[in-house]
Amino acid sequence: MKILILNGPNLNLQGRRDTDVYGTKSFEELLDELRATYADDTLDYLQSNVEGELINALHASVGVYDGVVLNAGGYTHTSVALRDAVSAVSTPVVEVHISSILAREEFRHVSLLAPVAIGSIMGFGLDSYRLGIEALKIRS
Repeated sequence: MKILILNGPNLNLQGRRDTDVYGTKSFEELLDELRATYADDTLDYLQSNVEGELINALHASVGVYDGVVLNAGGYTHTSVALRDAVSAVSTPVVEVHISSILAREEFRHVSLLAPVAIGSIMGFGLDSYRLGIEALKIRS
């Protein structure tokens, strides 16, 4: 399989930001582990703090990727445009979150992406990404 892992705003700070919530492992370390675990698959990665770049990556995923694992960060709760992009593409998208958005501040409880993603995984720390990959593999 060819999978795009797509991270939104502030996830470039993984391992350094709010470590009590997100842990201390960097995303680069996780990506190395995932690539070793899924050596027969292609895992591409893009992180952007820019909403339009995430939307462009989703548009470009069609016909290139078998699925997208998307952690939209704060855009999860605010971006109708990102929701529309997920809805518009034929590439299956699994929404993931490191923490449980339902166990956090009330403004984080609503995901605009969940209704248009094929599924949502949250609250399993960085392992949420592995579970998102597994979900795509099961669906294929």
